[in-house]
Amino acid sequence: MDLVVTGVGDVDADGFDFRDELGRRGYKYLPSASQYVLAAAKRALVDAGEDALTAAVPELRGAAVGTNSAATALHHAMDRTVTGAGAGELSPATAPYFSINLFGSRLATEHDLKGFNLTLTSPRIAGLEALQTGARALAAGRASRLLAGATEEALPEDEPGADTSEAGAVALLLEPAAAVAERGGRAYGRIAVRTFFLPPSLAASTGGAGAAAEALRDALAALGHRPGTPLTFTAVLDGSPVGEAVGEAVAAAAPGAERVPAGAGCLAPMARVAAALRNRPDHAHAVVTAAAEGNTAVCLVTPGGSGGTEASSR
Repeated sequence: MDLVVTGVGDVDADGFDFRDELGRRGYKYLPSASQYVLAAAKRALVDAGEDALTAAVPELRGAAVGTNSAATALHHAMDRTVTGAGAGELSPATAPYFSINLFGSRLATEHDLKGFNLTLTSPRIAGLEALQTGARALAAGRASRLLAGATEEALPEDEPGADTSEAGAVALLLEPAAAVAERGGRAYGRIAVRTFFLPPSLAASTGGAGAAAEALRDALAALGHRPGTPLTFTAVLDGSPVGEAVGEAVAAAAPGAERVPAGAGCLAPMARVAAALRNRPDHAHAVVTAAAEGNTAVCLVTPGGSGGTEASSR
């Protein structure tokens, strides 16, 4: 299916007030990460236009959300309650959110998304996996509209990675290019995601950078990028052996490529995809990210509403 991005929305935890973004009633007791993704999705839908989502019946609307730390702080608080006052003192409003799937479920309820509702949690790449998996579901006929994004909540101070924790959300609306043309809508461009696994032991070996370079070339080829055509990169990486190997591969493919420090979650790569769509360069742009555990993803952003690589189900 030829999908294009028509709506982009993001929110930052700094200065965020759910009452301004969502309304004063019905949101107070939602965990912050759920509030963030609801607000980002609301912005994306406003950006896309009034009929972009509702042109499809509820059964043909789907959602896919990635997160790594949406529930961590809440789980810590629940643990303290259970070991202290007892399980009977857990809040009925927040107790269901022990399940990570609940953080995106309100999104489906809010916008009547009955096609599917997915939550992805792979380290660092979960947001990009949400795009990939959601697009695959649309290609299979499960839906014709996709709200996809990433949301994170700040980690508790004693949690590993707290010094680089993220808080906020990004949401994108994807729909068929033909539907956009029919309603006279505007498209930012196309996105396509490819994921692969780079074993940490291989990444740390002398052949690690070479293996990463080969996997990167294969991913770009699978996404339809032709060697020799203009392509810029943003690499969102940490200092782990996997991050360093992928960083070397990106630097070899595009000397001078932008490299930004990865946060503890999956928000930064999605934010870079959103920025690439908004900036509308005159050439393709790749966002590459990897986790210390080996999970790696490449998102190819092709500008414009026509031509280029479609948002694929690969």
